[in-house]
Amino acid sequence: MKRPGIIFGLVILCVFQLSLYSCGEDDLKKAVKLSKKISLDTNRTTSVEIIYSDSAKVKAKGFAPILNEITPANGAKLEEMPKGIKIQFLDEQQKVTGSITSDYAIMKDTEKLIIFKRNVIVVNQNLTFNTEELTWDQNKQMFFSPKGVVTQPDGSFANAVDFSAPQDFSYYKTGSGYGETYLKEGFGE
Repeated sequence: MKRPGIIFGLVILCVFQLSLYSCGEDDLKKAVKLSKKISLDTNRTTSVEIIYSDSAKVKAKGFAPILNEITPANGAKLEEMPKGIKIQFLDEQQKVTGSITSDYAIMKDTEKLIIFKRNVIVVNQNLTFNTEELTWDQNKQMFFSPKGVVTQPDGSFANAVDFSAPQDFSYYKTGSGYGETYLKEGFGE
């Protein structure tokens, strides 16, 4: 009767020794090394107004409820707007000519990109563009989107794939898509 108790005790002792053996290096040292590789510096600002100017002329004003400035260890600064942004485009007389709103946005300073995501709506006198993702490339001064819906003031629409437009949205190009347009009576005569 005593043998099963001795065998059980030996099994427990072996399992205990195996668990101690598996504890090799100090896990805290590993964690410190890992944290140095991914260190971030973040700053949060609330109720932010953003002004974009070119040649000392204000071209756009934006508002974000929250702006997180994130600087990873590699120094590539990001500005995240997790609660969305609204940007108004202005003409020479500072009158609003259009707007962009989205539920989320991120600015990549080194790449000079702003990526708008979730419920992105662009409105101006020529069109309304709805999409889930829109990228503004500051170097090219162009907007790009993988897909979206363009609606004209007359009710015409286009489901656009590979959408691109200059920063004033004066025209747009698409790679493919489909839509519906209305022609004036007597068109082509």
